Amino acid sequence: MSDAAFSVMSPQNLRSAIVFASPHSGADYPPQFLEQSILDPHRIRSSEDAFVDRLFAAAPEYGAPLLRAVKPRAYLDLNRSPEELDPALIEGVMRRGQNPRVASGLGVIPRVVAGGQAIYRGKLPLTEARRRIDSYWRPYHRALQGLLDQAHVGFGHAILIDCHSMPHEALEAMPTRSGQMPDVVLGDRFGAAAAGEIVDRVEAAFTSVGLRVARNAPFAGAYITQAYGRPSRNQHAIQVEIDRSLYMDEATIRPNGNFAILQDALRGVIAAMTDSVQEQRPLAAE
Repeated sequence: MSDAAFSVMSPQNLRSAIVFASPHSGADYPPQFLEQSILDPHRIRSSEDAFVDRLFAAAPEYGAPLLRAVKPRAYLDLNRSPEELDPALIEGVMRRGQNPRVASGLGVIPRVVAGGQAIYRGKLPLTEARRRIDSYWRPYHRALQGLLDQAHVGFGHAILIDCHSMPHEALEAMPTRSGQMPDVVLGDRFGAAAAGEIVDRVEAAFTSVGLRVARNAPFAGAYITQAYGRPSRNQHAIQVEIDRSLYMDEATIRPNGNFAILQDALRGVIAAMTDSVQEQRPLAAE
């Protein structure tokens, strides 16, 4: 077990304005947390974006950093605001309006994992919630903004590719014109988080290796995309969701026989993205 809040895979030479990040692939489950939970060590992983950091591990080879979470999403969700505290889980927290994520148990300290399975028997003290936020949430986000600032200084703009995976079942009810489900969903908050030409180039990178791409449905981007996507300041954010069934057995949470194939395809995606961005001059403010 590590007390680190994050790790960064840095390139030898920074050659890209892109910052890759994986906030939900952390798999360092503190023993005390596992003792507190009513879930077994397997079921508690059901919300984890397992192996996503490995899928994008080639980023530094193409001149871009990769920021990786260490602690798991079930322990602390880095893709939530630190204010999204769940009064049904955290003692002393007052209900503030209606937040659908918090109401469903998916606040910054989650109450449930996938399928609505409760994590804890009872409530947690507010001091514990604040400790997790101060120890892990804030350092991760300081590091993320630091990497984006570094890109901005070097290239005049910064592009965050926020890497996630989605359960295959999330796509099964999705209406499609072609009858084919997407392999990848890009979320840009319906154009609010990234310039359209950048999203176009990212989509082209995925389609160039044969992956089907949709935008903003069923996932348009959550806290990170909303908080860091500032096109008017030349800081863009795009959430990438990859169908888990492409690379892992969702029941056993193990890589399947296609893992290396997808990993190699994503190497091509990373290369295309970084080359595409390198060819572009810094974007004018919108």
